[in-house]
Amino acid sequence: MGVPQVVIVGRPNVGKSSLFNWLAGRRLAIVDPTPGVTRDRVTYLLPIGERFVELVDTGGMGAAEGDALSDEVERQIEYALDTASVILHVVDTQAGLTPLDQEVAKRLRYVDIPVVCVANKADNAALDAQTQEFYKLGRKVISTSVAQNRGKQELLEEILQRLPPPEGETLPEAEMKLAIVGRRNVGKSTFINTLVQAERMITSEIPGTTRDSVDVRFELDGKAFIAIDTPGVLRRRSIGGDLDFYSLHRAQRSIRRADVVLLFLDPTQHVTKLDKQLADYIAQQYKPCILVVNKWDLMAGKTPTEKWALYLRDSFPAMTYAPIAFITGKTGKNVKALLNHAQMLFKQARQRIKTGQLNQLLQAALRHNPPPTHQGRKVRLYYGVQVGIQPPTLVIFCNEPKWLSAPYQRYLLGFLRENLPYDEVPIKLYLRRRTQGDQRDEIGIE
Repeated sequence: MGVPQVVIVGRPNVGKSSLFNWLAGRRLAIVDPTPGVTRDRVTYLLPIGERFVELVDTGGMGAAEGDALSDEVERQIEYALDTASVILHVVDTQAGLTPLDQEVAKRLRYVDIPVVCVANKADNAALDAQTQEFYKLGRKVISTSVAQNRGKQELLEEILQRLPPPEGETLPEAEMKLAIVGRRNVGKSTFINTLVQAERMITSEIPGTTRDSVDVRFELDGKAFIAIDTPGVLRRRSIGGDLDFYSLHRAQRSIRRADVVLLFLDPTQHVTKLDKQLADYIAQQYKPCILVVNKWDLMAGKTPTEKWALYLRDSFPAMTYAPIAFITGKTGKNVKALLNHAQMLFKQARQRIKTGQLNQLLQAALRHNPPPTHQGRKVRLYYGVQVGIQPPTLVIFCNEPKWLSAPYQRYLLGFLRENLPYDEVPIKLYLRRRTQGDQRDEIGIE
Protein backbone atom coordinates (compact mmCIF):
# COMPACT_ATOMS: atom_id res chain seq x y z
CA MET A 1 0.00 0.00 0.00
CA GLY A 2 3.00 2.34 0.40
CA VAL A 3 5.31 3.68 -2.27
CA PRO A 4 5.96 0.67 -4.56
CA GLN A 5 9.34 -0.92 -3.97
CA VAL A 6 11.51 -2.03 -6.87
CA VAL A 7 13.97 -4.48 -5.34
CA ILE A 8 17.23 -5.46 -7.05
CA VAL A 9 18.45 -9.02 -6.46
CA GLY A 10 21.11 -11.22 -7.98
CA ARG A 11 24.34 -13.07 -7.36
CA PRO A 12 27.60 -11.19 -6.63
CA ASN A 13 29.45 -9.17 -9.28
CA VAL A 14 26.59 -8.73 -11.73
CA GLY A 15 26.49 -4.96 -11.21
CA LYS A 16 23.53 -4.54 -8.83
CA SER A 17 24.91 -1.48 -7.06
CA SER A 18 26.07 0.07 -10.33
CA LEU A 19 22.59 -0.49 -11.76
CA PHE A 20 21.09 1.09 -8.64
CA ASN A 21 23.25 4.22 -8.94
CA TRP A 22 22.63 4.40 -12.69
CA LEU A 23 18.85 4.31 -12.32
CA ALA A 24 19.01 6.79 -9.45
CA GLY A 25 21.13 9.13 -11.57
CA ARG A 26 23.66 9.61 -8.79
CA ARG A 27 27.24 8.42 -8.51
CA LEU A 28 26.86 7.49 -4.88
CA ALA A 29 23.63 6.42 -3.27
CA ILE A 30 25.17 4.45 -0.43
CA VAL A 31 23.12 6.03 2.35
CA ASP A 32 20.25 8.43 1.72
CA PRO A 33 20.91 11.54 3.86
CA THR A 34 17.26 12.26 4.66
CA PRO A 35 15.90 11.37 8.10
CA GLY A 36 13.77 8.30 8.60
CA VAL A 37 15.23 6.26 5.74
CA THR A 38 16.39 2.81 6.80
CA ARG A 39 20.14 2.40 6.67
CA ASP A 40 20.49 -1.38 6.55
CA ARG A 41 19.49 -1.49 2.86
CA VAL A 42 20.29 1.13 0.28
CA THR A 43 17.15 2.95 -0.85
CA TYR A 44 16.39 5.83 -3.20
CA LEU A 45 13.12 7.54 -4.05
CA LEU A 46 12.99 7.41 -7.86
CA PRO A 47 10.46 9.31 -10.01
CA ILE A 48 9.28 7.42 -13.12
CA GLY A 49 6.86 9.50 -15.12
CA GLU A 50 4.11 10.59 -12.75
CA ARG A 51 4.88 7.82 -10.24
CA PHE A 52 7.41 7.43 -7.45
CA VAL A 53 9.07 4.15 -6.52
CA GLU A 54 11.54 3.18 -3.82
CA LEU A 55 14.55 1.59 -5.46
CA VAL A 56 16.17 -0.95 -3.10
CA ASP A 57 19.62 -2.46 -3.55
CA THR A 58 20.07 -5.78 -1.75
CA GLY A 59 23.85 -5.99 -1.76
CA GLY A 60 25.93 -8.63 -0.07
CA MET A 61 24.42 -11.70 -1.69
CA GLY A 62 26.95 -14.54 -1.75
CA ALA A 63 27.04 -18.24 -2.47
CA ALA A 64 27.72 -21.12 -0.16
CA GLU A 65 29.73 -24.17 -1.13
CA GLY A 66 28.37 -26.08 -4.06
CA ASP A 67 26.69 -23.00 -5.56
CA ALA A 68 23.68 -23.48 -3.29
CA LEU A 69 21.93 -20.40 -1.98
CA SER A 70 23.65 -19.07 1.12
CA ASP A 71 21.69 -17.91 4.15
CA GLU A 72 22.30 -14.30 3.12
CA VAL A 73 20.97 -14.93 -0.41
CA GLU A 74 17.87 -16.52 1.06
CA ARG A 75 17.28 -13.68 3.51
CA GLN A 76 17.69 -11.01 0.84
CA ILE A 77 15.32 -12.76 -1.57
CA GLU A 78 12.78 -13.38 1.19
CA TYR A 79 12.92 -9.70 2.11
CA ALA A 80 12.28 -8.85 -1.55
CA LEU A 81 9.29 -11.19 -1.66
CA ASP A 82 7.85 -9.59 1.49
CA THR A 83 8.19 -5.99 0.41
CA ALA A 84 8.58 -5.68 -3.36
CA SER A 85 6.08 -4.57 -5.98
CA VAL A 86 8.56 -5.36 -8.78
CA ILE A 87 11.75 -7.43 -8.60
CA LEU A 88 14.74 -6.86 -10.89
CA HIS A 89 16.78 -10.06 -11.19
CA VAL A 90 20.17 -8.87 -12.44
CA VAL A 91 22.44 -11.20 -14.42
CA ASP A 92 25.80 -10.70 -16.18
CA THR A 93 25.62 -10.86 -19.99
CA GLN A 94 29.37 -11.34 -20.41
CA ALA A 95 29.60 -14.15 -17.82
CA GLY A 96 26.52 -15.93 -19.17
CA LEU A 97 23.98 -18.03 -17.27
CA THR A 98 25.44 -19.55 -14.09
CA PRO A 99 24.09 -22.16 -11.66
CA LEU A 100 23.60 -19.47 -9.01
CA ASP A 101 21.56 -17.36 -11.44
CA GLN A 102 19.35 -20.41 -11.91
CA GLU A 103 19.06 -20.94 -8.16
CA VAL A 104 17.92 -17.34 -7.64
CA ALA A 105 15.44 -17.66 -10.54
CA LYS A 106 14.10 -20.90 -9.09
CA ARG A 107 13.38 -19.17 -5.79
CA LEU A 108 11.49 -16.43 -7.65
CA ARG A 109 9.63 -18.72 -10.02
CA TYR A 110 6.37 -19.14 -8.13
CA VAL A 111 5.96 -15.72 -6.54
CA ASP A 112 3.00 -13.54 -7.36
CA ILE A 113 5.18 -10.48 -7.97
CA PRO A 114 6.34 -9.19 -11.38
CA VAL A 115 9.97 -10.16 -12.03
CA VAL A 116 12.11 -8.62 -14.78
CA CYS A 117 15.40 -10.20 -15.79
CA VAL A 118 17.97 -7.44 -16.34
CA ALA A 119 20.89 -8.62 -18.49
CA ASN A 120 23.52 -6.12 -17.43
CA LYS A 121 26.95 -5.50 -18.99
CA ALA A 122 25.55 -5.75 -22.54
CA ASP A 123 28.03 -3.05 -23.53
CA ASN A 124 27.39 -3.18 -27.28
CA ALA A 125 24.79 -4.44 -29.74
CA ALA A 126 26.90 -7.51 -30.54
CA LEU A 127 26.42 -8.72 -26.96
CA ASP A 128 22.62 -8.48 -27.17
CA ALA A 129 22.50 -11.91 -28.82
CA GLN A 130 24.13 -13.42 -25.72
CA THR A 131 21.22 -12.27 -23.59
CA GLN A 132 18.92 -14.75 -25.31
CA GLU A 133 20.06 -17.60 -23.05
CA PHE A 134 18.57 -15.81 -20.04
CA TYR A 135 15.08 -16.44 -21.43
CA LYS A 136 15.60 -19.94 -19.99
CA LEU A 137 14.86 -18.34 -16.62
CA GLY A 138 11.26 -17.77 -17.77
CA ARG A 139 11.21 -13.98 -17.53
CA LYS A 140 11.22 -11.08 -19.94
CA VAL A 141 14.82 -9.96 -20.48
CA ILE A 142 15.89 -6.32 -20.76
CA SER A 143 19.46 -5.69 -21.99
CA THR A 144 21.31 -2.90 -20.21
CA SER A 145 24.79 -1.49 -19.89
CA VAL A 146 25.61 0.86 -17.05
CA ALA A 147 29.05 1.55 -18.53
CA GLN A 148 27.67 2.50 -21.96
CA ASN A 149 24.31 3.91 -20.78
CA ARG A 150 22.28 1.43 -22.83
CA GLY A 151 18.69 0.30 -22.15
CA LYS A 152 17.84 2.65 -19.29
CA GLN A 153 14.63 4.08 -20.74
CA GLU A 154 13.40 0.66 -21.82
CA LEU A 155 13.96 -0.69 -18.30
CA LEU A 156 12.18 2.26 -16.67
CA GLU A 157 9.20 1.83 -18.99
CA GLU A 158 9.09 -1.89 -18.17
CA ILE A 159 9.09 -1.11 -14.44
CA LEU A 160 6.33 1.47 -14.89
CA GLN A 161 4.13 -1.00 -16.77
CA ARG A 162 4.46 -3.59 -14.02
CA LEU A 163 3.73 -1.33 -11.03
CA PRO A 164 0.43 -1.86 -9.23
CA PRO A 165 -2.18 0.81 -9.99
CA PRO A 166 -2.02 3.83 -7.67
CA GLU A 167 -4.49 3.73 -4.81
CA GLY A 168 -7.34 6.22 -4.78
CA GLU A 169 -8.26 8.77 -2.14
CA THR A 170 -10.47 6.23 -0.35
CA LEU A 171 -9.42 2.67 0.36
CA PRO A 172 -11.56 -0.44 0.70
CA GLU A 173 -11.94 -2.04 4.09
CA ALA A 174 -9.03 -4.35 4.80
CA GLU A 175 -8.09 -6.92 7.34
CA MET A 176 -5.52 -5.71 9.84
CA LYS A 177 -2.52 -7.99 10.38
CA LEU A 178 -1.30 -7.67 13.94
CA ALA A 179 2.15 -9.02 14.89
CA ILE A 180 2.75 -9.81 18.56
CA VAL A 181 6.48 -9.74 19.32
CA GLY A 182 8.71 -9.67 22.35
CA ARG A 183 11.16 -11.61 24.44
CA ARG A 184 10.37 -15.08 25.66
CA ASN A 185 7.71 -15.68 28.27
CA VAL A 186 6.06 -12.26 28.19
CA GLY A 187 2.60 -13.74 27.60
CA LYS A 188 2.18 -13.44 23.83
CA SER A 189 0.42 -16.77 23.23
CA THR A 190 -1.82 -16.32 26.27
CA PHE A 191 -2.81 -12.93 24.87
CA ILE A 192 -3.77 -14.52 21.53
CA ASN A 193 -5.84 -17.16 23.28
CA THR A 194 -7.72 -14.34 24.99
CA LEU A 195 -8.26 -12.68 21.60
CA VAL A 196 -9.80 -15.73 19.98
CA GLN A 197 -11.45 -17.00 23.18
CA ALA A 198 -10.12 -20.45 22.44
CA GLU A 199 -7.01 -22.49 23.10
CA ARG A 200 -5.58 -21.92 19.64
CA MET A 201 -1.96 -21.54 20.81
CA ILE A 202 0.12 -23.79 23.03
CA THR A 203 0.70 -21.75 26.16
CA SER A 204 3.29 -22.66 28.73
CA GLU A 205 5.45 -21.09 31.44
CA ILE A 206 8.41 -22.84 29.79
CA PRO A 207 10.18 -20.19 27.69
CA GLY A 208 10.34 -20.83 23.94
CA THR A 209 7.20 -22.92 23.44
CA THR A 210 6.27 -21.18 20.17
CA ARG A 211 8.93 -22.03 17.60
CA ASP A 212 7.30 -20.62 14.47
CA SER A 213 5.07 -17.73 13.51
CA VAL A 214 1.41 -18.70 13.38
CA ASP A 215 -1.47 -16.73 11.83
CA VAL A 216 -4.73 -16.79 13.80
CA ARG A 217 -7.92 -15.21 12.43
CA PHE A 218 -10.41 -13.66 14.82
CA GLU A 219 -13.30 -11.19 14.74
CA LEU A 220 -14.05 -8.11 16.79
CA ASP A 221 -17.23 -6.06 16.38
CA GLY A 222 -17.95 -7.79 13.08
CA LYS A 223 -14.49 -7.10 11.58
CA ALA A 224 -11.95 -9.77 10.72
CA PHE A 225 -8.33 -9.59 11.86
CA ILE A 226 -5.20 -11.71 11.64
CA ALA A 227 -2.97 -12.05 14.70
CA ILE A 228 0.57 -13.23 13.98
CA ASP A 229 1.97 -15.03 17.01
CA THR A 230 5.76 -15.00 16.93
CA PRO A 231 8.46 -16.97 18.73
CA GLY A 232 10.03 -15.39 21.78
CA VAL A 233 13.33 -13.80 20.83
CA LEU A 234 16.65 -14.53 22.50
CA ARG A 235 19.68 -12.30 22.66
CA ARG A 236 22.00 -13.14 19.76
CA ARG A 237 24.74 -14.48 22.02
CA SER A 238 22.17 -16.84 23.55
CA ILE A 239 21.15 -18.28 20.19
CA GLY A 240 22.49 -21.80 20.23
CA GLY A 241 20.71 -24.00 17.72
CA ASP A 242 19.01 -23.75 14.36
CA LEU A 243 15.55 -23.54 15.93
CA ASP A 244 16.46 -20.46 17.94
CA PHE A 245 18.14 -18.84 14.93
CA TYR A 246 15.08 -19.35 12.75
CA SER A 247 12.79 -18.17 15.55
CA LEU A 248 14.54 -14.79 15.44
CA HIS A 249 14.42 -14.76 11.65
CA ARG A 250 10.69 -15.55 11.58
CA ALA A 251 9.91 -12.94 14.21
CA GLN A 252 11.57 -10.34 11.99
CA ARG A 253 9.60 -11.56 9.00
CA SER A 254 6.37 -11.31 11.02
CA ILE A 255 7.17 -7.66 11.72
CA ARG A 256 7.63 -7.03 8.00
CA ARG A 257 4.32 -8.71 7.18
CA ALA A 258 2.33 -6.83 9.83
CA ASP A 259 0.22 -3.69 9.56
CA VAL A 260 0.60 -2.94 13.28
CA VAL A 261 3.10 -4.42 15.75
CA LEU A 262 2.49 -5.00 19.46
CA LEU A 263 5.83 -5.03 21.28
CA PHE A 264 5.21 -6.94 24.52
CA LEU A 265 7.17 -6.03 27.65
CA ASP A 266 7.29 -7.58 31.12
CA PRO A 267 6.92 -5.02 33.96
CA THR A 268 8.66 -7.38 36.42
CA GLN A 269 11.89 -7.00 34.42
CA HIS A 270 13.91 -4.07 33.19
CA VAL A 271 13.92 -3.13 29.52
CA THR A 272 16.79 -5.02 27.91
CA LYS A 273 19.09 -4.42 24.99
CA LEU A 274 17.07 -7.00 23.05
CA ASP A 275 13.83 -5.05 23.65
CA LYS A 276 15.56 -1.98 22.21
CA GLN A 277 16.84 -3.98 19.23
CA LEU A 278 13.32 -5.20 18.49
CA ALA A 279 12.01 -1.64 18.72
CA ASP A 280 14.75 -0.47 16.35
CA TYR A 281 13.83 -3.19 13.84
CA ILE A 282 10.15 -2.20 14.01
CA ALA A 283 11.14 1.44 13.42
CA GLN A 284 13.40 0.46 10.50
CA GLN A 285 10.42 -1.23 8.86
CA TYR A 286 8.22 1.86 9.49
CA LYS A 287 5.56 -0.19 11.25
CA PRO A 288 2.99 1.39 13.57
CA CYS A 289 3.69 0.05 17.04
CA ILE A 290 2.14 -0.04 20.49
CA LEU A 291 4.38 -0.67 23.50
CA VAL A 292 2.35 -3.23 25.46
CA VAL A 293 3.12 -3.71 29.14
CA ASN A 294 1.59 -7.11 29.85
CA LYS A 295 0.99 -8.77 33.25
CA TRP A 296 0.26 -5.36 34.74
CA ASP A 297 -1.80 -7.02 37.50
CA LEU A 298 1.51 -8.15 39.03
CA MET A 299 2.43 -4.52 39.65
CA ALA A 300 -0.74 -3.58 41.54
CA GLY A 301 0.17 -1.16 44.35
CA LYS A 302 3.89 -1.19 43.39
CA THR A 303 4.51 1.13 40.46
CA PRO A 304 2.17 3.77 39.01
CA THR A 305 1.52 3.67 35.27
CA GLU A 306 2.91 7.19 34.85
CA LYS A 307 6.30 6.16 36.20
CA TRP A 308 6.51 3.16 33.87
CA ALA A 309 5.40 5.26 30.92
CA LEU A 310 8.23 7.74 31.58
CA TYR A 311 10.65 4.82 31.93
CA LEU A 312 9.59 3.49 28.52
CA ARG A 313 9.90 6.93 26.90
CA ASP A 314 13.46 7.13 28.21
CA SER A 315 14.20 3.58 27.05
CA PHE A 316 12.82 4.01 23.51
CA PRO A 317 13.68 7.62 22.54
CA ALA A 318 13.23 6.92 18.81
CA MET A 319 9.61 5.80 19.33
CA THR A 320 8.17 8.78 21.17
CA TYR A 321 5.17 8.66 18.84
CA ALA A 322 4.24 5.08 19.83
CA PRO A 323 1.34 4.78 22.32
CA ILE A 324 1.71 2.71 25.50
CA ALA A 325 -0.85 0.19 26.75
CA PHE A 326 -1.06 -1.54 30.14
CA ILE A 327 -2.93 -4.84 29.98
CA THR A 328 -3.40 -8.21 31.62
CA GLY A 329 -3.59 -10.68 28.75
CA LYS A 330 -4.57 -13.60 30.94
CA THR A 331 -7.79 -11.97 32.19
CA GLY A 332 -8.45 -9.77 29.17
CA LYS A 333 -8.21 -6.50 31.09
CA ASN A 334 -7.77 -3.57 28.65
CA VAL A 335 -7.36 -5.98 25.71
CA LYS A 336 -10.31 -4.60 23.74
CA ALA A 337 -9.09 -1.03 24.26
CA LEU A 338 -5.68 -2.13 22.97
CA LEU A 339 -7.22 -3.60 19.82
CA ASN A 340 -9.30 -0.48 19.25
CA HIS A 341 -6.15 1.62 19.47
CA ALA A 342 -4.37 -0.71 17.05
CA GLN A 343 -7.24 -0.13 14.60
CA MET A 344 -6.74 3.61 14.98
CA LEU A 345 -3.06 3.25 14.07
CA PHE A 346 -3.99 1.09 11.08
CA LYS A 347 -6.32 3.82 9.83
CA GLN A 348 -3.77 6.57 10.50
CA ALA A 349 -1.13 4.79 8.43
CA ARG A 350 -3.56 4.61 5.49
CA GLN A 351 -4.52 8.29 5.50
CA ARG A 352 -3.53 10.74 2.79
CA ILE A 353 -3.59 14.52 3.03
CA LYS A 354 -3.98 16.96 0.17
CA THR A 355 -0.95 18.77 -1.19
CA GLY A 356 -2.42 22.17 -0.29
CA GLN A 357 -2.88 21.14 3.34
CA LEU A 358 0.69 19.84 3.57
CA ASN A 359 2.11 23.05 2.12
CA GLN A 360 0.10 25.18 4.54
CA LEU A 361 1.72 23.20 7.37
CA LEU A 362 5.16 23.64 5.85
CA GLN A 363 4.54 27.37 5.62
CA ALA A 364 3.56 27.43 9.31
CA ALA A 365 6.68 25.43 10.24
CA LEU A 366 8.91 27.89 8.36
CA ARG A 367 7.15 30.86 9.92
CA HIS A 368 7.70 29.39 13.39
CA ASN A 369 11.34 28.47 12.75
CA PRO A 370 13.01 29.29 9.40
CA PRO A 371 15.87 26.98 8.31
CA PRO A 372 19.38 28.22 9.10
CA THR A 373 21.67 29.21 6.25
CA HIS A 374 24.32 26.77 5.05
CA GLN A 375 27.74 28.44 4.84
CA GLY A 376 26.02 31.71 4.10
CA ARG A 377 23.70 30.22 1.46
CA LYS A 378 19.94 30.33 1.90
CA VAL A 379 18.01 27.07 2.07
CA ARG A 380 14.86 27.30 -0.02
CA LEU A 381 11.88 24.98 0.41
CA TYR A 382 9.54 24.95 -2.59
CA TYR A 383 6.72 22.51 -1.89
CA GLY A 384 5.84 19.15 -0.37
CA VAL A 385 3.69 16.25 -1.50
CA GLN A 386 2.54 12.97 0.02
CA VAL A 387 3.49 10.15 -2.34
CA GLY A 388 2.45 7.05 -0.38
CA ILE A 389 0.73 5.49 2.60
CA GLN A 390 1.57 2.64 4.97
CA PRO A 391 3.78 4.38 5.97
CA PRO A 392 2.75 7.94 5.11
CA THR A 393 5.57 9.08 2.82
CA LEU A 394 6.32 12.75 2.28
CA VAL A 395 8.65 14.41 -0.23
CA ILE A 396 9.80 18.00 0.25
CA PHE A 397 11.47 19.68 -2.72
CA CYS A 398 14.21 22.22 -2.02
CA ASN A 399 17.20 23.86 -3.66
CA GLU A 400 19.77 21.53 -2.03
CA PRO A 401 18.82 18.68 0.34
CA LYS A 402 22.24 18.36 1.96
CA TRP A 403 22.12 22.00 3.09
CA LEU A 404 19.22 21.24 5.42
CA SER A 405 20.82 20.28 8.75
CA ALA A 406 19.83 17.11 10.59
CA PRO A 407 18.48 19.04 13.64
CA TYR A 408 16.27 21.14 11.38
CA GLN A 409 15.02 18.06 9.56
CA ARG A 410 14.04 16.58 12.94
CA TYR A 411 12.26 19.81 13.83
CA LEU A 412 10.40 19.80 10.52
CA LEU A 413 9.31 16.18 10.92
CA GLY A 414 8.23 16.81 14.52
CA PHE A 415 6.22 19.89 13.57
CA LEU A 416 4.46 18.02 10.77
CA ARG A 417 3.74 15.04 13.03
CA GLU A 418 2.04 17.24 15.61
CA ASN A 419 -0.31 18.67 12.99
CA LEU A 420 -0.97 15.72 10.68
CA PRO A 421 -3.77 13.17 11.10
CA TYR A 422 -1.21 10.38 11.58
CA ASP A 423 0.74 11.56 14.61
CA GLU A 424 1.07 8.12 16.25
CA VAL A 425 2.63 6.24 13.31
CA PRO A 426 6.07 6.45 11.68
CA ILE A 427 6.41 8.94 8.82
CA LYS A 428 8.91 8.51 6.02
CA LEU A 429 10.39 11.83 4.89
CA TYR A 430 12.47 12.47 1.77
CA LEU A 431 14.18 15.67 0.69
CA ARG A 432 14.68 16.10 -3.04
CA ARG A 433 16.16 18.79 -5.26
CA ARG A 434 13.58 20.58 -7.40
CA THR A 435 13.66 19.25 -10.95
CA GLN A 436 14.59 21.38 -13.94
CA GLY A 437 11.58 23.09 -15.46
CA ASP A 438 9.63 23.14 -12.17
CA GLN A 439 8.72 26.77 -11.73
CA ARG A 440 6.93 26.56 -8.37
CA ASP A 441 7.91 29.41 -6.07
CA GLU A 442 9.59 29.09 -2.72
CA ILE A 443 7.19 28.56 0.18
CA GLY A 444 6.46 31.98 1.61
CA ILE A 445 6.79 32.70 5.33
CA GLU A 446 5.24 36.14 5.54
